[in-house]
Amino acid sequence: MAIIVGIKFRSTNKIYYFDPKNIEFAEGDGVIVETARGLEYATVSIANKDVDESEIVQPLKPVVRKATDDDLKKVKRNLEDKEHALVVTREKVTEAGLNMKLVDAEYTFDRQKLIFYFTADGRVDFRELVRTLASIFKVRIELRQIYERDDTKMRGALAPCGRPCCCTTHLPDFEKVSIKMAKIQGLSLNPQKISGVCGRLMCCLKYENAYYSEVYKQMPKVGSKVHTADGEGTVESNDLIKQTARVKVMLKDGSFDVKTYSLEDMQIGERQSTEEIDALPDNEE
Repeated sequence: MAIIVGIKFRSTNKIYYFDPKNIEFAEGDGVIVETARGLEYATVSIANKDVDESEIVQPLKPVVRKATDDDLKKVKRNLEDKEHALVVTREKVTEAGLNMKLVDAEYTFDRQKLIFYFTADGRVDFRELVRTLASIFKVRIELRQIYERDDTKMRGALAPCGRPCCCTTHLPDFEKVSIKMAKIQGLSLNPQKISGVCGRLMCCLKYENAYYSEVYKQMPKVGSKVHTADGEGTVESNDLIKQTARVKVMLKDGSFDVKTYSLEDMQIGERQSTEEIDALPDNEE
């Protein structure tokens, strides 16, 4: 076992483990840690805790110290100054006629670097822009191209369900989401109905996919014959949540009726296969 403290950086929901170095931390504490970019400010998400060694990627970096009042003032100043930097840079992008959209910016904690995040349809030659910005802000400039999902994650938005987008609230990483998931769940394949505000497939399609995939293969194939207590019938539709099927059966008087049967109340000859679904495009990143 090893003692860790879990921290989050401003731009991510992912939790990183650090060595607390005998310092007691509480959830919500500000800390200064060493990263590949140098010293950075972060927030404690998990207080000091024992975890199994197998959960840790060694070597575990130590927390430098708890954030002081001066550190918090520096963080506040960095956030205020980045807004000014965005305004100036948008003007320079327009003047240069570059086909790019600035999304966000951030100063590293030590103000040695100013990072700009942007989206673009293709490659952008921003070398001259970098030189211009470096002469204005007197720090190292870095421009990072991000994509639609990253744009939404950084700026935040309301999803079609009316709640904040999952990527902005709790998802640590983007997971693979495929059109197959929507097909198995019986959703409309209209891109407008299964896409998030980022224009990509909604992340929530992944949440219950394991359940839907398992039940889908247990249900009778639509159009196939099944045996019920009322006789043989033809499957018209399935409800994967209730694990029931609507079956058209012939009654004793020769008339037809559509009844709902549970999975256990049917003798199934042909079950659904995912072969047709497997032929669909695999994923949309």
